[in-house]
Amino acid sequence: MLGPVEFREVVRRRRMVRSYTDEPVDPAVVDRALAHATRAPSAGFSQGWGFLVLDTPADVAAYWRATSDDTEAPGRWLRGMMRAPVVVVPCSSRAAYLERYAEPDKGWTDRDEARWPVPYWHTDAAMAALLILQTAVDEGLGACLFGVPADRVETLRTAFGIPATFDPVGAVTLGHPADGGAAGSPARRARRPLDEVVHRGSWGAAGD
Repeated sequence: MLGPVEFREVVRRRRMVRSYTDEPVDPAVVDRALAHATRAPSAGFSQGWGFLVLDTPADVAAYWRATSDDTEAPGRWLRGMMRAPVVVVPCSSRAAYLERYAEPDKGWTDRDEARWPVPYWHTDAAMAALLILQTAVDEGLGACLFGVPADRVETLRTAFGIPATFDPVGAVTLGHPADGGAAGSPARRARRPLDEVVHRGSWGAAGD
C-alpha cells in the first residue's frame, strides 16, 4: 500500500477503479473515509445524508443480487466490481433539507421544493461521496462511484431497509486495485482542456 500523498496528487490520481483483489480493507480505513465524507459541505448544515456500509462477503453479495440479474454469469465490468470487499451506498434525505429550512433562522415554513432550483440534498451527498473517493486514493486503495439502476432502487431499499426518507444517490466500491477491469470512458474520450470549460468574466458573446 502506498503512503499518504499530497492533496494535488490525490486529485490527479483519482480515477474510477473497476477491478479489485479479494484482499480485505482495513476497517479503520473505511471509518476514516466515512468520517471524511461527513466533512462535506451541506446547505444550512442540514447534513441530510446517510451511508449504508456493506463490508461482509454476505452483505456485498446481497448488494449485487439486489441490483443485477447477471451475478451468476457476470461480464467483465461486473466481475471486476463484485470482488470489491466494501460497498458504500450514499443516500440523501430531501426531508432533512426541507425541515431544516423551515426552522426560524431560515424561515421557509412552506417547505416548498420550488425554492430549490438545485436539489442540494443530492448535491451534498455527491460531494460526500467524492471525499470517500479521495480518501481511497490517499490510503492507496481504489474506488468507483456508479449508479444504482433505476428499476432496482426499490429492491435495494427493501433488501437493506433503507428508509423511505432517504434515496440512494449511487454506490461506491472500495478495495485494493487489480488489473483487468473494464475500461472506462476516459479510455475513449480525452479530458477537455481548461480553456474549453473555464469562462472568465462571462460565458461569451450573446448567442454563442
